[in-house]
Amino acid sequence: MTMDQPELHSNISQVRERLSNAAKRANRPASDIRLIAVSKTKPFEAIRYAFAAGITDFGENYVAEGVEKRRLCSDLDITWHFLGPVQSNKTRHIAENFDWIHSIDRLKTASRLNAQRPVDKAPLNVCLQVNIPYEETKSGLTTTSELVELASAIQQLERLSLRGIMAIPPPCADPHLQREQFKLIASLLNTDGLPNHVDELSMGMSGDMEAAIAEGSTMVRIGTDIFGARYT
Repeated sequence: MTMDQPELHSNISQVRERLSNAAKRANRPASDIRLIAVSKTKPFEAIRYAFAAGITDFGENYVAEGVEKRRLCSDLDITWHFLGPVQSNKTRHIAENFDWIHSIDRLKTASRLNAQRPVDKAPLNVCLQVNIPYEETKSGLTTTSELVELASAIQQLERLSLRGIMAIPPPCADPHLQREQFKLIASLLNTDGLPNHVDELSMGMSGDMEAAIAEGSTMVRIGTDIFGARYT
């Protein structure tokens, strides 16, 4: 069974209500928080349903899948976010088809994207992925010195626009501990040497979006609570 349009719209309404309530508790306008629907492995029809419900930002983790969905939804005014690990042989497809990339942690990757970004497109928006506190199984920059060094280098790349930081903290069910993790990540924006205009925080998913918003997230990446755990 596939999720029907009314069910999907209901899920989106519930997620929006959670986002709005979390923003209100944090004394923040909900409009400051971008809701990214993570549509990886979901059919392109689901993207169309979600777009009809007002979602305009979609996140993909797999390059070929994302490129094909963009083609099939080319008539829709969608902002496309690439969220997954980047393979060198896929950078051209990312540079040509996405508006944001959230998973940069190497200058080599950034340089390839810069060289391959079409000149008729706006610069590719970039978030640097951090792995702080360090987890062995995850990618990302592990020290503030690495963060500043890469940020400084990317600022010299004209076809990229450095916007913020992305992180995926360890899963945790305790809201207090969730907030502590996000607070640490948010504090990285104040790192000496990091440009003031780098102010986006891509953090928070279905299970911890409230804690992320409380600590300043400007982009939450929601998959399960919009599309369900599996779509067949």
